[in-house]
Amino acid sequence: MELTSTACITRQFHNQLPSLNLNPLINQRNFSYPFQFLAPYTTTTTTTTTTTTNIKLRHIDAIRKSTCCLASNDSNLATKVAVPDDLSLAIKKKAGDVTPELKGTSIFLVGMNNSIKSSLGKLLASTLRYYYFDSDSLVEDAVGGASAAKSFRESDEKSFLESETEVLKQLSSMGRMVVCAGDGAVQSSTNLALLRHGISIWIDIPTDMVARDAVVDEPSLSESEMLAELAGRYEEMRGGYATADTTISLQRVASQLGYDYNDLDKVTTEDLTMEVLNELEKLMRVKKMLEEAARPF
Repeated sequence: MELTSTACITRQFHNQLPSLNLNPLINQRNFSYPFQFLAPYTTTTTTTTTTTTNIKLRHIDAIRKSTCCLASNDSNLATKVAVPDDLSLAIKKKAGDVTPELKGTSIFLVGMNNSIKSSLGKLLASTLRYYYFDSDSLVEDAVGGASAAKSFRESDEKSFLESETEVLKQLSSMGRMVVCAGDGAVQSSTNLALLRHGISIWIDIPTDMVARDAVVDEPSLSESEMLAELAGRYEEMRGGYATADTTISLQRVASQLGYDYNDLDKVTTEDLTMEVLNELEKLMRVKKMLEEAARPF
């Protein structure tokens, strides 16, 4: 159905999404402070109370199955990615060490959307035996597709951001997930608080590489025009990205591997996945040290 007005878009979103009750796979709120992803997000900003939408996504069975670790492989919303046979033994071993320490804690990948980030999310999910979600895809599916979501955002950005918050509420109530989060995840104190239900990681990719990727979806813009637009957005979102528990920088990984800036394309998804696993291992080690330090003598 073609959406011709804000009212029509909003009505379709609200009508399609009745309430959904989700039972968390794990209790992710029983940890110690002062570790960022274990502590609640606090802010002194006064927020305006809005009427939230009780959400139910179009492919509701996929959401329910993912909650019970029974997600369907043919769903484009919840994806359990099979571990590739040729995945390096080093990555498999590292994932085997990290997974028990995570205890089902979900992982949220923030940063500018691009194919590198999504490929990393899928491979990370497969190595950890987690489910993979893309929050932007969930919003798009809920409102009737990518073009409808674009129209929705352009005509009523506030309602669109509220819909992103509703998706994050659902995802943050579940465990054992890798979520590629859209920019809406870092645009409000409410959303930042929801990310605290898991571990947030900023995937920092140079804007020129993101622009090269984005012009495929926006052929009306040249690469230079796209780069200028994304550079401005990067500066706008940078503060929100920086609230993540840790950062994976493509440039830093490339440098560690002996590549210069012109060779960033040589960094593989496997290289980035190993870096994420190393960072997760560090976070879990610090968490364990804090828990041991908090024990009474």
